[in-house]
Amino acid sequence: MTQSDRKSSRKHKAIQRAALAAFTTLALAAGAQAQQAPQAALAAIQSAQAQTLHAQIDQRAKAIEQQLIAWRRDIHQHPELGNLETRTAALVAEHLRKLGMEVKTGVAVTGVVGLLKGGKPGPVVALRADMDALPVKEQNELPFASKAKSQYLGKEVDVMHACGHDTHVAMLMATAEVLAGMKAQLPGSVKFIFQPAEESPATFEPDGEKIWGAKQMVKEGVMQNPKVDAVFGLHVSSAYPAGYIAWRPGPAMSSADQFWIDVTGKQTHGARPWSGVDPIVASAQIITGIQTIISRQANIGMEPAVVTVGAINGGNRMNIIPDKVSMIGTIRTYDEGMKKDIHKRLATTAEHIAESSGAKAKVRVVELYNAVVNPADLVAQMGPTLERVAGKGNYGVQPKSAASEDFSFYQQEAPGMFFYLGVTPKDKDPNTAPNNHSPLFFADESSMIYGVRALSNMAVDYMLAAQKN
Repeated sequence: MTQSDRKSSRKHKAIQRAALAAFTTLALAAGAQAQQAPQAALAAIQSAQAQTLHAQIDQRAKAIEQQLIAWRRDIHQHPELGNLETRTAALVAEHLRKLGMEVKTGVAVTGVVGLLKGGKPGPVVALRADMDALPVKEQNELPFASKAKSQYLGKEVDVMHACGHDTHVAMLMATAEVLAGMKAQLPGSVKFIFQPAEESPATFEPDGEKIWGAKQMVKEGVMQNPKVDAVFGLHVSSAYPAGYIAWRPGPAMSSADQFWIDVTGKQTHGARPWSGVDPIVASAQIITGIQTIISRQANIGMEPAVVTVGAINGGNRMNIIPDKVSMIGTIRTYDEGMKKDIHKRLATTAEHIAESSGAKAKVRVVELYNAVVNPADLVAQMGPTLERVAGKGNYGVQPKSAASEDFSFYQQEAPGMFFYLGVTPKDKDPNTAPNNHSPLFFADESSMIYGVRALSNMAVDYMLAAQKN
């Protein structure tokens, strides 16, 4: 790269940072104007009672910070794949029982749910953390780096907490201890949901029939008995500096669907393609045609969307045209109507293109996770809480993320808010830091106390606001 190129690159990055800062400022201002928190609720979280509880949370969170870090390192060193989180679940259950909670284990295979009943009547707030790791070999040189191996879909793999779920579990364990120590003063109850298999199970492929993770927990009644009034969750992110908190009203994370397309032709010699039907050429045309669903058919002025073919397999020799080609891919959307429309267009495109060449295409779509949508009124109510926890200049509006989260299934049962917590060390550039799911993903442990304070304060402030409504 020339000196001129480097200057241009630095200038481009500076422009990007300025644009993001301007967007954040404008979005926050617009949100403040359009979505004012109800005055009674705002007054409740600013009352003398609230200030006392807030101070206690800060004090208790600081006191447990070293234990929080120790939990995280232990969990990081012993990661477990989806639906195999037995060690992690046992650690969580033992901790919740020591805090005097009602504890259920084996929920949705390995999930753990603890119920903390406050000393005063009030709403039920749920707080959620996911426990599973990924089939990734860690490349960080840490004294507590993972060396674990496990079985993933029948194959031995390395395992790593490459998405930060180890920090989620540790933060919710610490939050449980903070709030349990204030039990008598809590005007309501808190459900602590420790969920398996957010990244999908390690024991089977999604097929549209089996369920797992949040969806299975909901089916098994985690949001009932007692009924949850609001649910909150977070996800750590390398996209922000340590301790920075970001959130967004409305669609915040996309849905995720998986599709399979099987193209069947007629096998023949590669030197005589006219004597058969080539499914490879038909598949190539289908892949090209799929690109027009987003570029020419979907109304992306309403919401963005993505259709991606991630793998294609067919044939085994250079001079044989095979009978069949199979491909798999993903669909990401933010709007339910758009999602259903894209499903139809995908099938129509593949089937008709295949038919035009004498082949046949069979399309199957499995809806994995719905879009994470934060209700505007709940975001307006809880925004001041996160602003106070993060501190001036340490929070902002989250751009829409094309990543997906099964937290969306809890939001179908009760109003729910999901937010991001930055974990990139402050002396590193988040733009170049290894992303979540990277074997080099690294979480700055100084960020975790912000997560504990955020979850604890959100639970308390929601309860206090409910008293005034």
